[in-house]
Amino acid sequence: MQARREVFEAVVPAQGDPELLKLLEDQGIEITATEPQDVSIFAYMLPWILILGVYLWLQRRMMGGVAGGPSGLTGGILGGRFSKPSEPARKVTFDDVAGQDQAKREVAELVEFLRDPERFRRVGAEVPHGVLLVGPPGTGKTLLAKALAGEADVPFFSTSGSEFIEIFVGVGAGRVRNMFEAARKAAPSIVFIDELDSIGRTRGTGLGGGHDEREQTLNQILAELDGFAEREAVIVLAATNRPDVLDPALLRPGRFDRHVTLNLPDKVARRAILVIHAKNLSLEDTGDLDRIAAGTPGFSGADLKNLLNESAIGAARRNASLISRDDLDEARDKVMMGTVRTLAIRPEERHRLAVHEAGHTAVAYFTPGADPLYKVTIIPRGHALGGTHMLPEGERHTLDENFLRTQLVTLLAGRAAEQLFLETVSSGADDDIRRATEQACAMVARWGMTDDLGPIDLRQSEEHPFLGRTIAQPRNHSDDTAAAVDRAIIALLKEAEATATKTLTSHRSEVEALISWHEGREALDFDEIQACLDPTRQVKQSEHAAPSTTKVPLVRLRGVGGGLALAQ
Repeated sequence: MQARREVFEAVVPAQGDPELLKLLEDQGIEITATEPQDVSIFAYMLPWILILGVYLWLQRRMMGGVAGGPSGLTGGILGGRFSKPSEPARKVTFDDVAGQDQAKREVAELVEFLRDPERFRRVGAEVPHGVLLVGPPGTGKTLLAKALAGEADVPFFSTSGSEFIEIFVGVGAGRVRNMFEAARKAAPSIVFIDELDSIGRTRGTGLGGGHDEREQTLNQILAELDGFAEREAVIVLAATNRPDVLDPALLRPGRFDRHVTLNLPDKVARRAILVIHAKNLSLEDTGDLDRIAAGTPGFSGADLKNLLNESAIGAARRNASLISRDDLDEARDKVMMGTVRTLAIRPEERHRLAVHEAGHTAVAYFTPGADPLYKVTIIPRGHALGGTHMLPEGERHTLDENFLRTQLVTLLAGRAAEQLFLETVSSGADDDIRRATEQACAMVARWGMTDDLGPIDLRQSEEHPFLGRTIAQPRNHSDDTAAAVDRAIIALLKEAEATATKTLTSHRSEVEALISWHEGREALDFDEIQACLDPTRQVKQSEHAAPSTTKVPLVRLRGVGGGLALAQ
């Protein structure tokens, strides 16, 4: 029988054992030894080579647009940093833009240039190099740019200012060059840069140097707009809602030399915008759009679109096939006041809310010159526990002193009602006091609405330190003048609160009835408010509807934590 044989592999101990080999030989174990091989230096360097290779690959990928190599235009820039001009599923035209007739007229002549640029060149005319669209958010700046491209039927290159910014200096400038190069090849064409203020802010900001990525990108845009190279039938459009922070070099003639302002729509414009957005909606009564247009001053086109979408969601939630008037009203309240919140409010706190809002409501109703009331509620919505909502009755381009004083009285009426009927005040007037103080400061220090100080500008510098225009905000008047300003502001606020208290005292019984009714009903519209405060006067709510927007379009007198909210 053959003996069993086993084979083992082992490593000799580093310290060495001279007796180990003799013991193995005595036991009849056959030993075969091999000399260890040295490890190649390449094995140690391989991980570092891989790391370096990955780093170089990522750097070339990010810098591809700057080098202008094979991946520069198509892979590095055009494919991912601005949209390729292509045929959209539905062409946007000026018919899709409502409520901005003045802005449409200003850009309409650019369509003729893009369609037939040679006609302008024959007489030596030059089209504006750049058109800057300025306006509040949601007024349709991007939509107007798309409509211009759709009307002219030319390639449309669109991007955002933040797309040019990278960690490596020079990447953004390279992307700007490639974008304008692609636009020149596709001329006549339109280049649209959204949120221009993200890269067009004033140069030399901060305390450090100016050699950074954003300023390099801005310099390249300036060169492309008005440099040595001729641009052939390429119109640059840009949109921003912060024109005050843009570099002056962007705004001079030869760069963005035409500024088109898009304002918030008035009543007629809101009606036209609602018609466009309601084309694909099933409304129970299209006449409701007139009422919604009259009751939404200060709404932008985006706000109106959101309102109709919320009403459609509400109708779908209750499994209805048509959007009713109640759906539209609830959607308007949701957009204006916020979503209804479910809170457990103590009875005494609920009573204080009713007193506070009744004070705002009664003073606004009995004070001549105040905006008409729309609704008062103690239902928690958004951040507020209640609110008194008013709609302006006409368009105001300037705010006279009587109107401003009336606003102060209405603002402080909630606190005055708490003091009169509860003999204590609460933190619910926090926002009311803040906004009233801001308005009183403007009346005294900006608009000269005091006899003692007169027409003098005493406000502090409004320049932001990070715009590079000022680091500190020095006061350019004496301590005595500052004390006089404080006394004038305090006098305005105390006078307004005293007037509110006097109005509430003279109509105490009506206000107490309103408090009781409001506490039971939670939300009251104008007809219900009038029936409680002045039942002998039969005035329809329609007489108090706002016919158009104003400079201060929506006044919200919110309850706890609320005040006079000026919704632009």
